[in-house]
Formats: sequence, structure tokens, C-alpha cells
Amino acid sequence: MLIFGAAVIINRNPVASALSLVVSFLALAALFMSLNAYFIGIIQVLVYAGAIMVLFLFIIMLLDLRAEELRKINWVASAGGIAVALALIIQIVAVVVKLKTAKQPFPALPTLVLSGVEGSTSDDVHRIGLLLFSNYNLPFQIIGILILVATIGVVMLSRRETR
Repeated sequence: MLIFGAAVIINRNPVASALSLVVSFLALAALFMSLNAYFIGIIQVLVYAGAIMVLFLFIIMLLDLRAEELRKINWVASAGGIAVALALIIQIVAVVVKLKTAKQPFPALPTLVLSGVEGSTSDDVHRIGLLLFSNYNLPFQIIGILILVATIGVVMLSRRETR
């Protein structure tokens, strides 16, 4: 996953970069599945590696992007970026080593009242769906409208005027 994540940045061809991002998403889904989070892994493949990447490739083809030209590397800026990245990695490792809760597994989802029975034995997907459509219904609907408006905007911007 990290190798293809780096390839997203290193590739100068936008299509090759987008395909590297797809492989990186698939590797992330495999990581979730190795942690027994099958639902999140499947959603990762369906939403990100599927739908989002189709949109990225559509935009790349719509804008007709070419491979970026080779240019001179600014070594001072590159060295500064590497130094900041190393400092960030050192800080993350230090926090994870000292944090006791980082070594504990995640707790299960809270039990919901399903059909009037406290602590029903339903699966996680059902509970996530109930949370999404009961407690978070308004944000879910707002995001749907926002995506609809963005889609209409992209279609209107990509439409060519006939003269």
C-alpha cells in the first residue's frame, strides 16, 4: 500500500497515478479484511476503488491532462519536505509507543434497541444501517443533496456551447 501510495505522487502521468491509487485502495481494503473488518473492506472497494476512481478517471479524460514535463528539482525544498516527514513519523511512533489504548482492540459497536429488545443479536451491518438512518439521517440527506448539486455542476461545466 505504501509503495503504490508513493507511486501516486511520483508518477508524472495522471492515468498511471490514478491506477496506482486504485491499487493502494485495494491494499487498504485487504488490510481492513486482515483485521476482521470485512464490512469496511468491502465498502472501501465499492466506494473508493470503484466509484470515486471512476470519477477521477472521467475527470482526467475530460480535462485531457498530459504527462507533466520534467523540470529541475529544488533540492532545498525536497530536503525540507523529507525532514518534516521524518519528524512527523518520529512523533507518531513516540505517541503510539507511550499510549496504552493503542495496544488495546477497538470496542464493539454499542448495542441498540432493536424491535423493543435491548441488546439484540443482529450483525454490525444492520446496526450501522440503523444508526445511519436514525441518528444521522439529516447529515446523510444533506450529503446526498450536495453530491447531486456537484454532479449537476460538473455536467454543466463540461457541456460545450453550440454556436
